[in-house]
Amino acid sequence: MNSFVEHAVLDAPPRTAFDKAALLRGIEALSPQIKAAARQTERDGQVPDSHMQALRDIGYFDIVKPREFGGYQEHFDVLVEANLQLARSCASTAWVAGLLSAHQWLAASFPVEAQRDVWGDNPDALLCGSYAPAAKAGVDAGGYRLSGNWSFSSGCENADWALCAAMIPALSGEGLEPAFLLVPAADYTILETWDVVGLGGTGSKTLELKDVFVPGHRVLTFAQTTSGNTPGAGHYADDLAFRVPMLTVIPSCLASVAVGAAAGALDDYLEATGARVTRGAVAGAHQKMAEFPTIQLRVADAAASTDAAQEILLRDLRRVTDKTLAGHAVTVEDRIVSRRGQSFAVSLALRAAEALNASTGGLGLNLSNPVQRAWRDVNAVSRHISMNWDAVGTMYGQMALGLTPRGQY
Repeated sequence: MNSFVEHAVLDAPPRTAFDKAALLRGIEALSPQIKAAARQTERDGQVPDSHMQALRDIGYFDIVKPREFGGYQEHFDVLVEANLQLARSCASTAWVAGLLSAHQWLAASFPVEAQRDVWGDNPDALLCGSYAPAAKAGVDAGGYRLSGNWSFSSGCENADWALCAAMIPALSGEGLEPAFLLVPAADYTILETWDVVGLGGTGSKTLELKDVFVPGHRVLTFAQTTSGNTPGAGHYADDLAFRVPMLTVIPSCLASVAVGAAAGALDDYLEATGARVTRGAVAGAHQKMAEFPTIQLRVADAAASTDAAQEILLRDLRRVTDKTLAGHAVTVEDRIVSRRGQSFAVSLALRAAEALNASTGGLGLNLSNPVQRAWRDVNAVSRHISMNWDAVGTMYGQMALGLTPRGQY
């Protein structure tokens, strides 16, 4: 497949105007091969290099990347819309591609010296990440020392750098605070720890670091990125989209995987069920499943749930982006409403996947069944703490009831 973009270098002229329609056509063209390989991707425990290169060729990893380093510098609703489409073919591929693309924006939040470290020698560099502060970084001259294990590092086999969360001495000088530390792939070992029931192809393995030095300019605190007041936002002062708080956008990429996978399951369900005739020896046979009212209702439920989930995700992203571009501050309430939408969209996707998978019968037990795989993948997305409705829903309820919200927003 021909690329509609060329890989940029730092001294290259600015790219031509972004063509969203061309990007979506590119994903549509790739979908058959990605869908056909979905079971093998799951078996292999990682997204194949061929998928990553094909997505790179259509500009997938440049959507929200800054223009200064060869990207399109678009907004997150564009990335999420693309990821919704990609996830219809393979949830694992969409999880990795969406997250690594989102991390291009997160890398742009670091000081520009760190951005040059990442993209200076390799404009195509990608970053995986582990968000839970797994260790305390030791202070060293000009930076920090880092040792420990960082689990759930999705797409680490496909990445050149890692965002490792750790506790560092607070920049205010009192106590500790969580931060991301940027580490090149040469400084860590990947441990084979990923053997799971859902999102098996994401390769969310564990990174092992042993006394790794991280320069001070490769640090971004959680307080900076969750508020939007980052060093990168200062560098890209002409584009207020870099001031959007991290948790109003990046979790939407994760949520889009569940919603897109559920929508893809509906496509597969309709194809398989529309002409299916029952074969039951006891309960009756030779009846068209499409004529069962219960089947019709499950289809309607899944269609309405995925449609509503997509609308919620894109509406909330556009609302926050529009507010930021208008020069208005994104409030705590805005941030929590975004978190609510992300998590509830996954709840709706879970409802859709369950409605479909529960009526696939014995054929649905086959691991190769795409509806069942989507059901497992959507369930896996819902286990992520950022998507957990119990955790996020109660946070919104606390705010609505006048209490102090507890959680990350």
